[in-house]
Amino acid sequence: MTHSSITRRRLIAIAAMASGAALVGSRRAVANTPIRWTGSALGAQVSIEIYHPDRTEAERLVHLCVQDVRRLEQQFSLYRPDSAICSLNRTGVLVSPDADMVALLRAALDFAVLTDGAFDPTVQPLWNLYAAHFAQEHPAPGGPSADKIAQALSKVDYRHLKVSADRIALLKPGSAITLNGIAQGYATDRVTETLRAAGLSTTLVNMGEIRALGAKPDGTPWQVGLADPDRPDQMSETIGLIDRAVATTASAGFLFDPTGRFTHLFDPHTGQSPSRYRSVSVIAPTATEADAFSTAFSMLPASRIREIVAARPNIQVHLTDANGKTLVHGA
Repeated sequence: MTHSSITRRRLIAIAAMASGAALVGSRRAVANTPIRWTGSALGAQVSIEIYHPDRTEAERLVHLCVQDVRRLEQQFSLYRPDSAICSLNRTGVLVSPDADMVALLRAALDFAVLTDGAFDPTVQPLWNLYAAHFAQEHPAPGGPSADKIAQALSKVDYRHLKVSADRIALLKPGSAITLNGIAQGYATDRVTETLRAAGLSTTLVNMGEIRALGAKPDGTPWQVGLADPDRPDQMSETIGLIDRAVATTASAGFLFDPTGRFTHLFDPHTGQSPSRYRSVSVIAPTATEADAFSTAFSMLPASRIREIVAARPNIQVHLTDANGKTLVHGA
């Protein structure tokens, strides 16, 4: 499973976005003129593009969404020492947890079961191990020793994460969680649903993952580019979205070593970084689902991915293998 979605700059909205944390658009915008906001959240450059005739109301809605995302950051961010997730990792328990923390952890555990443990929110000890190893002045190029990997793996097991409405507990001493393989998708869905509830029907939201609400004003799909796994500033292909979400996981998003043998992706069963695919993109009804599956599928053979996709006909998977060939599975 991936630790850090901060470094996964892999989805590119084709429609040009304004730079900086700002709204652009006329005070009284016409219905087919986009109002765009861009900024940063959850460790990524994020954006909201909506079509609304009243810029003042659009600003209010965007402000509401951004406030909600900042609140989610306080729950899920590993880079805020006072966040709820950091508190859980330090103490092993959260009493009276926030409802969003409970909801996201329950979703994470569901995806862990669906993917045979390929998605596992308890892989944080592996990140800590590799980060410490390669932070040394002269780290062994072969990575941590087998004994140290085994020690870290002994703390990894989603079945020892217990979640209830009044308490979250890590039952294994020294275990810790990360939600960086699913939290951006969850935040994207929260923003999308907030805007839907406000009556919007034409919106493109990117909170690290991308979700389209409806089609563009002319009825055509939103055009979204999938970043090339080796050249993040280039697109490998373009897809159209209508009421769908897309997420991509690429091993090249973060490299511990110059050769790229050790990455931000960790197989929860072996403690190693997988090298099956250069990138995995998932198109699904929600960004949470797309985010989690793109992470999990990075660990799984194509045969198992096909089985999961066959049981969930609403998702499509684009796998780019080591030779650069893209295979598509699903509807």
